[in-house]
This record gives sequence, structure tokens and C-alpha cells, in this order.
Amino acid sequence: MSHTAELIAVGTELLLGNIANTNAQVLSQSLSALGVNVFWHTVVGDNPQRLREALDIARRRADILITTGGLGPTYDDLTKQTICEAFGKPLILHPDILEDIRAFYESALHVPMPENNTQQAELPEGCTVFDNPVGTAPGCAFEADGVHVLMLPGPPHEMETMLRRHVEPYLRKLSHEVIVSQDIMTFGMGESSIDQLLHEKMAHMTNPTLATYAKPCEVRLRATAKAATEDEAYSMLAPVGQMVLETLGDIVYGVDGGDLADCCHGHLIRRGLTLATAESCTGGLVAQRLTAIPGISAVYRGGVVSYWTSVKAEVLHVPQDVLDTYGPVSEECARAMAEGVRRITGADLGVSVTGAAGPDPDERGVPVGIVYIGLATPEGTFCRRLDLGRRRRDRIQGLAANHAFDVVRRYLQGLPVEQI
Repeated sequence: MSHTAELIAVGTELLLGNIANTNAQVLSQSLSALGVNVFWHTVVGDNPQRLREALDIARRRADILITTGGLGPTYDDLTKQTICEAFGKPLILHPDILEDIRAFYESALHVPMPENNTQQAELPEGCTVFDNPVGTAPGCAFEADGVHVLMLPGPPHEMETMLRRHVEPYLRKLSHEVIVSQDIMTFGMGESSIDQLLHEKMAHMTNPTLATYAKPCEVRLRATAKAATEDEAYSMLAPVGQMVLETLGDIVYGVDGGDLADCCHGHLIRRGLTLATAESCTGGLVAQRLTAIPGISAVYRGGVVSYWTSVKAEVLHVPQDVLDTYGPVSEECARAMAEGVRRITGADLGVSVTGAAGPDPDERGVPVGIVYIGLATPEGTFCRRLDLGRRRRDRIQGLAANHAFDVVRRYLQGLPVEQI
């Protein structure tokens, strides 16, 4: 039997935007892996009437309700009371849980338990208790009128601990299907263009399914299959991945992996080559993303952020006549920067980025969004010219960094690097 879940997050602080509802993301990922369909996310404030209205709606359209938050000891923590009223379940005091809460206060917090914490030991009659080893609020689950109701604490660490220890085993007994998803990573084509190429196929898929997801500087496709076992689901996904690869070609750079920087790291390791970076408009973003990767020191020698023209000349040894004739935002400068950083670091490859990130054109009037990516290799130096348009400055920088990684990735894979 296929189950449908609704997640209800309780907390006025969520509605005010004071905190993000990260619990919903973690729960959805977990439930999807268990074969439970999550069709609705609801957020409601600390208000019993509005929570009751949300419960009445949810119980009509889902057979698994999971709430987070509102299990604390204060006056506005009314999730249990409201849920029990909605489902006709009396609250019963559990003396053993009360003693555990007292012990937690005395051993972990070294203070006596406030008496209002007593309500945390009151749980629905006949429920399955979920103990909370990292907090004071136990969770619970019960079934009523064909609906499974699970109540979890709001603090993310407590919620996730309870999810792994109790919720997943509880739900695993209810579902006999698994859902498996794969992310297919692409770079070099916009979401609308990819959708146009794949729309007819995606529109007629039911199981497995395929959908596009636009990330800040790239596009990913998510293929999802539901089956009795993981192996069966992966078998269903294999032809989908092959179809995407045949349709999109070499703009696909990986499946279920890291980003373009991680992709370059892997290829550099496999080829036994080293890399250095020379950056201007990206201000060290390429180097920062590389050095965030564990183990990158095996292949990354270092970089230069040559923001001033004089640094390009004095550190990277870009010829002054190149700077005078063509300017710092030019193909000639990008090539010289890449060659310079390769030479001074001794790296096998040198990649450079120079451009006008805005908000205004550069001193020579180069329009915002014009960027050059240089790549110096043992076989010669290449350059890719980009016109990224009048986007936000951070967007131009992010796209330029991704293009730098894409140029390196394509070279390492034996693909054309100057154009996409």
C-alpha cells in the first residue's frame, strides 16, 4: 500500500521568518527514501484554533501526519493537547518519562526540573513513545481513524535524532516500497532550453519521472523511481540517465556527485595533473571553492587574485603592451594570466578569469557581463569568451567561476573547451 504524508510544522517563529523550516527538508528526504509520498508541507503558528483547522484539512487528504514543534513546557506549546482533542485521545501522565526528565535536568543541566515540564511527560493514551536522548520532549505516534499521527520536537538536532532512532523504523513497517532519486548534473544550457529538448519525454513519464531543477549557476535533473526494492528502482533509472545523456550530450558532467569543482578534482586526481588559478573579477571564488574540497592539496598548487592591473603585470607577468593595447578584460590578457600562473606555480594547468562583473562597465567601457576564461596547458593556451549579460554582480561571479571549472573539466575529458 502506498502512503501519503503531510508535514505540519508548528511555530510562530517559522511564519515570522526568524528561523528556516529545515526539519521539513530532512523529513521529506527521509520519507521519500522510505517510499512515503510527501504531497503537502504546512506551517502554522502557535495557535490551537489554526492548528486544529490544519489538522482537519490534513487528515482528509493524508494517512500519515507528522508534526514538528510545540512539545515544549511553555504556555504556547500546545501541539499534543490540540492533536489529542482533534483525534479524541486523552493525555496520560507517564511517571517513568517524568523521572527521566527530572534526571536530565539534574545530570545535564544541574538544576531542578521546573514543574511546567511535567506536561512533557503527558502523552496520548496507547501511543508508541519515542524517547529523546538529547532533549526533554519525548515524541510519540498513534493511529486513529486510519491515520498515523507522529509528533516530533522542533529543535532540529532533537528531531533528526528521533527520526533516525524511531520514526524511520516505525514508517518502514508501514511501507513496502522504496523511492530512489538520482541527480543528473549539467552545465552550459539554461533550464528552459533543457526543458524544450526533454519536455515530450518528461510529460509522458509516470514511474520513473524526470524533472528539471534550476540551481543558482547550473541546472540539475532529478530522475525518481518507485519500486519494491532499491535494486529494482535503480534498474528503472538506468535508461532514463542514458536517454538524458544521449539528448544533452557533454553538458552532462555527473550523476549523484558534487559540483563542477568536485568534478574537476576527480579528473585531476585520475589524470595525475595539478592546477593553479589566476582570478580578477571572481575575487578568489574559484580558489575558495577548490580549497573547500578535502584532499585538494594533492592537485591544487595555489592561485593569484590579481584585481589590480599592476598585479597582473608585476605578479603574473602579463606583458605591459598586452594591458595597454587590449586592456585587462580581453582574450589576450586572460591567456597571459593563465600562462603566468602556470609558470610561477609550476602547475600542469593554469586557469584564469577576467571580466566586468559590474555594476558598471570597466574603465575601458567593456560592458557588464563580458568575461574571458583562459586555460594554459602543455598543448597550448585556450580561451572562452562569455557574454553573461547585465546580471547581478554575484551571479556573474558565480557563473564565471563555473565556466572556469567547465573549461578545466572539458580539457581533462578531451572535449572542446573554447565553446560549449
